[in-house]
Amino acid sequence: MPKRRHGSGSIYKRGKLWWLSYYAEGEHLCESAQTRDRGEARRRLQERLGQIAEGRFVGPKADRVTFEEMAKGMLDDYRINGKKSLKDAERSVKALGRYFGGRKAKSIEPGDISSYKAIRQGDGLANGSINRELAALKRMFNIALENGNIIRKPHIEMLAENNVRQGFFEWADFQGVYSKLPGYLQGPMMFAYLIGWRVRDEVVTLTWSNVDFKAGTVRLEPGTTKNKDGRVIYMTPELRTVLERQREKTLSLQRQTDQIIPLIFHNEGEPICNYYKAWHKACWEAGLSGKIPHDFRRTAVRNMVRAGIPERVAMQITGHKTRSVFDRYHIVSDGDLKEAAQKLSEAHLATVLATVSPLPVAKSKVSP
Repeated sequence: MPKRRHGSGSIYKRGKLWWLSYYAEGEHLCESAQTRDRGEARRRLQERLGQIAEGRFVGPKADRVTFEEMAKGMLDDYRINGKKSLKDAERSVKALGRYFGGRKAKSIEPGDISSYKAIRQGDGLANGSINRELAALKRMFNIALENGNIIRKPHIEMLAENNVRQGFFEWADFQGVYSKLPGYLQGPMMFAYLIGWRVRDEVVTLTWSNVDFKAGTVRLEPGTTKNKDGRVIYMTPELRTVLERQREKTLSLQRQTDQIIPLIFHNEGEPICNYYKAWHKACWEAGLSGKIPHDFRRTAVRNMVRAGIPERVAMQITGHKTRSVFDRYHIVSDGDLKEAAQKLSEAHLATVLATVSPLPVAKSKVSP
């Protein structure tokens, strides 16, 4: 069958489908246009030639990349970079795979993503949870694009979500839950309540090498936190009491078992891996079902701001990297509100005085 020339490439028919013929880096390539329409075949040829001219050409392999290959690329990236959110990413991949599994990357269009949102909402998921899965899908496409495995990605629009966090622990409520916790959880939960560090990734993983009683500091090394930044705090008397009690318990257990226990918080010398069942039971017994350990972070930030600690200092203590946390938590101290009212009152008073004509000064009578 004679080839039909079109620019620096050509199209030709094989069976019922049109094919593309072109040169890239001196190599002659042929690929199916996957269409019976001649005009569409020409358009696809021009698209290929444009990619070659702009240096974006990655070959027909880009059309064959699958969802599974993109997912593997993302998870490999998480493992290589030691990201703590790997398990969350794996859960997102599993959920996404139920809908996009077996699909070619190029076949995933914005309409498919909209359908996925509707399906997940029908499953009862909140918009925030769906957005975490969509963020994973977006990350897959970005990595595949950066690695030159694909040449385009679909637009992935996130759902609107309510970011205002509502969970706070008043002291009396915390005491109620604290009294119901097993002994090995009381120390780490009190630590988290006072300072606002993440229980799972930052508190129960602390070792005695992180503590300097002489300097009165607790330190998290760079790379061990969620945002990879290091962190150091100075002990309050309450925090020192928590750590000193824990040290006494640990030293006593070490003498009994003749073993070295590097962890500050532990369960009879063993790491605290899964505390959720015990936590939820304590909350239920205290009549506070639904509370979560992450409420400690919100509570700690609020308490610091109410105590007059500058927001940037509070952020440094708790490890919040962006100012948006205060917007999400709606944390405004009573002092800030009173000061704002005072300033507003002064402004109103100044406006009123500026618009009122001065009272005439009475002239004194002089006796003749």
